[in-house]
Amino acid sequence: MEFVRHLLLFFHFVGLAVLIGGFLAQLPAARPGPVKPSTGMLHGALTQLVTGVALVGVLQGALDAEVNNVKITVKLLVVLAALVLILVGRRRPLNTPAFMAIGALALANVAVAVFWT
Repeated sequence: MEFVRHLLLFFHFVGLAVLIGGFLAQLPAARPGPVKPSTGMLHGALTQLVTGVALVGVLQGALDAEVNNVKITVKLLVVLAALVLILVGRRRPLNTPAFMAIGALALANVAVAVFWT
């Protein structure tokens, strides 16, 4: 099961890279006006969500590891908020502050993962 955990963690990082990379690639377009979040950003956020939930399941279920449920809940809410903004933006282009919020939420999720021990 340790291999499965590492595989899920790898894809969790790939999802993060796609989400933040998509955000950074569209950053110049956000300056002049409304911007539609890319499909890559959507896929990155969904990958983060699915692999994050699977990681918690593997850790608690198969490996009997202790998980900080409050931290996991905060990370889940942050990625859900980013996902909602992306989905709204896919229907109707977002103004610059709303688009910037997606990047801020992605970075906040990294900060929670790294600094909340």
